[in-house]
Amino acid sequence: MSERVKREPTKLVPVPSTNIIPERDVDKTPILECRHLGIDFGGLTAVNDFNMAIGRTEIAGLIGPNGAGKTTVFNLLTKVYQPTRGTILLGGVDTHSMSTVQVNKAGIARTFQNIRLFANLSVEDNVKLGLHNHIGYGMWTGIFRLPSYWREERIAHERAMELLSIFDMEGLADVKAGSLPYGAQRRLEIVRALATNPSLLLLDEPAAGMNPSETAELMDNIVKIRDTFQIAVLLIEHDMSLVMGICEGICVLNFGQIIAKGTPDEIKNNPEVIKAYLGSRKEG
Repeated sequence: MSERVKREPTKLVPVPSTNIIPERDVDKTPILECRHLGIDFGGLTAVNDFNMAIGRTEIAGLIGPNGAGKTTVFNLLTKVYQPTRGTILLGGVDTHSMSTVQVNKAGIARTFQNIRLFANLSVEDNVKLGLHNHIGYGMWTGIFRLPSYWREERIAHERAMELLSIFDMEGLADVKAGSLPYGAQRRLEIVRALATNPSLLLLDEPAAGMNPSETAELMDNIVKIRDTFQIAVLLIEHDMSLVMGICEGICVLNFGQIIAKGTPDEIKNNPEVIKAYLGSRKEG
């Protein structure tokens, strides 16, 4: 493992709401802004008054105890669930009327706690499925294998290999996804999400099941993804070394409500966070 580069702390500044984003992004509309977001399931309030903004090139973290509502927030952002109240702005555009597919095309991609690859398809074909937003031929062109079909397939192959190279996985292109080691499957899921060309990448526990060496490599690759594609990343993670090592702004949920927002130093020294989360359980 090469010597890790020390990253300077990011200064967070207010935007015209109750939210904060990195100073370098303050001259641009946040890629994501949630205002008073909430959802009820019957008589249960799962998320309430959730306010958060993410800058255009920010790596942000969403942390909290199990059952705090973190994955529910991801499901709200991707329209798996429709919010009971509140507003989600993606690049300043209200996503209220959008479906899951429309939100993906608008720029949000995600991974899941439980890996959702097509196990019997090759690594390359899994990535190509993520390129569906950019396929330039129709059904009949595909059926009759017209010249435009082969042109688009060549472009898709080149793009898939380029994306796989981020994780040095291009040599596994022909391998069945289901036969990959667990950590490699995690990486492939991230690559497939990137194939949709997102402006905001949501990672749900990307380091789950990884050893310390794999986690350290993942940290470097998340930063590489942000820098290469100039996109924002929001991650849910229980590995505090990862969260504190790469996240610039962190939001802490407990029982569906935000109890703290700030930089890593502010979060790890916040008495309420220590009581509710950091000091009350062993993270792994």
